[in-house]
Amino acid sequence: MNFVEIMATVLSTEAFALNEAAKRLEEDQVNALHQLFLDITAERGHLVFCGVGKSGLVGKKLAATFTSLGLPSHFLHPTEALHGDLGTLRSNDALVLISYSGKSEEVLKLFPYIKVPKQRRIALVGDVESPIAQASGIVFDCQVHKEACINNQAPTTSSTLTMAMGDAMAVVYETMAGLSKEDFAQFHPGGKLGKSLRLKVSDLMVGREGCGVLKEEATLKEAILKLTEFPLGAVVCLGDNHQLKGLIVEGDIRRLLSNDNFDPNKKISEIMNTSPVTISSDELASRALELMEKRERPFSLLPVTHEGEFLGILRLHDLFKEGL
Repeated sequence: MNFVEIMATVLSTEAFALNEAAKRLEEDQVNALHQLFLDITAERGHLVFCGVGKSGLVGKKLAATFTSLGLPSHFLHPTEALHGDLGTLRSNDALVLISYSGKSEEVLKLFPYIKVPKQRRIALVGDVESPIAQASGIVFDCQVHKEACINNQAPTTSSTLTMAMGDAMAVVYETMAGLSKEDFAQFHPGGKLGKSLRLKVSDLMVGREGCGVLKEEATLKEAILKLTEFPLGAVVCLGDNHQLKGLIVEGDIRRLLSNDNFDPNKKISEIMNTSPVTISSDELASRALELMEKRERPFSLLPVTHEGEFLGILRLHDLFKEGL
């Protein structure tokens, strides 16, 4: 038995179902969905998902997706709804009913008690003539030719298609809302994703008061003492009004110390880098990481400036420490 072939067949079967569903989409349906999103957004309504079994699990995932895009959403279990949870469903909400057969008994039992009008109900079903579809204002056809499981029984292709249809709905909302990366980051403050989209250089840099600072007339000996006093790995040379004039890093000092003609009284202005790569404090920390690492010769310290004024130093160590 070729298990690679089995897996490939499953993927092909599900991919075929998604492509066929894309062909069945109708402009009127999608326009009605767009208008419904506009309505519930204006009325501060929620998008509520309802289903049982695998359909319920799909609903939970889709509720989480919409919430992450800024549209308040939650999952309502149809059985629990009949025992008190129906109170979470309001007339200004929209209800997404998920049932491949379109005849889920648990869902149908809710209909006499649902406050949400028909035009605010969305059905994700495999039978567009089913009772759930008939009771909904917007119907998306999630019919599949066959399930991917060998017995054509377990929800595989159908659950994949239903989830993909929900994702397509979510992207319609995201596009309508004009959600930017920065907006998205507000809903994902934790983890690598949130940090890469939210953290700015100013959040992680060592401020000017924590850096070793010298004037141009300072000597190498003074620079070494500053490196000891402020162990950041660099000393900055500043002019009037804190204008950045140059940068000396530990590597520069080590190279000079290896020279037999090392002169501790040499002026730092003679050996400092007068054109170091800098970054603004308002830039994303992920951009700073890119500047430091994606170079022929990566470096680990980045001066932070604003219109030439030195504000501080950002260290690669601090970016790694934050999980970037």
